[in-house]
Amino acid sequence: MPISCPNFAVQILHLRSSSFTTTAREINCTPRDFRISPPIFRTILRPNSVNYSSRCNCSQTIFSAEAAHDYDDQLKFESERYSDELEVAVKAVHMASLLCQRVQESLIAKSDDHVQSKDDDSPVTIADWSVQATVSWVLSDAFGSANVSIVAEEDVQELSKTDSIGILNSVVKTVNQCLAEAPRFGLKSPPNPLSTSDVLEAISRCNSIGGPTGRFWVLDPVDGTLGFVRGDQYAIALALIEDGEPVLGVLGCPNYPMKTELLSYHQRVLSTLPSANWDKGCVIYARKGSGGAWMQPLLRKEEKKFVWPNSASEIKVSTIDNPALATFCEPVEKANSSHSFTAGLAHSESTVTCVFNGEVRSNSKRRC
Repeated sequence: MPISCPNFAVQILHLRSSSFTTTAREINCTPRDFRISPPIFRTILRPNSVNYSSRCNCSQTIFSAEAAHDYDDQLKFESERYSDELEVAVKAVHMASLLCQRVQESLIAKSDDHVQSKDDDSPVTIADWSVQATVSWVLSDAFGSANVSIVAEEDVQELSKTDSIGILNSVVKTVNQCLAEAPRFGLKSPPNPLSTSDVLEAISRCNSIGGPTGRFWVLDPVDGTLGFVRGDQYAIALALIEDGEPVLGVLGCPNYPMKTELLSYHQRVLSTLPSANWDKGCVIYARKGSGGAWMQPLLRKEEKKFVWPNSASEIKVSTIDNPALATFCEPVEKANSSHSFTAGLAHSESTVTCVFNGEVRSNSKRRC
């Protein structure tokens, strides 16, 4: 911490040379400001730490060279911690996002029956199972299956039923197609295509119950399956939890337009445009200790390889603090949100822009 008290800075010279162990960068000055030549300044460094109270009754700490070095090492450790996990997670979600794009396009184009209903009547598609199997395999291959614990949404109960053989075959095919592209992302592909049992095992491996201690991953293969089925927005969500605290998170948004001016258009309008015209899809990620969050566009077909670290752009929370100038969203399903309350709030702010059920409505001519 820089020395903020000028009285204290002056009194440093009264310390014995054997105790004068601060470095120039930890005070807002240079050695010459203390009339100490650089060679002498270096020779009097000692591995001590001095807690010194100045005559103005403020208390500050002078860090020794050793303490400063340890502090630097700690900062470096924190800045690099979880970097390997983040890299693999970003690549896995990126691959899963491209997988979902292909499946959704097929679903919309063919209106096929690759949608199942679970016991709670919620839909699940080949994308849900395929993403879970893919991410599970990538994480296990990168860090060892014994070191990977995953909490995920889907199980193999529905997929293992006799009448689900068609969708199971499609899942296996989709997973193998996705994993075959792993080298584009600097990852290894399976030596041989995964068998049906391999895919079921990868899905079943995501059976952790989590908890307040230990390390585990949390995966929602397709967050917003109803939106996925309709051709609207959805996400692939992956996080690493350590002792009950999220330490990194990755969000794949395959239909999110990278151009701000396109955010006001409904997804069905955007889907009629060639993806090259609006940079379709992105991956957003953040890591504890990194001090920021980043967004990068999905890899295009003409791009041969994913480069890491990449040139992702940093993103921040909006600085808008006036609700009348804000854009806010609500879930598509009425069961998950009070649409009447949101409508009332929108009406009370005459210039607010709202997103209802994937459609933009505005009560004025101004939009964010």
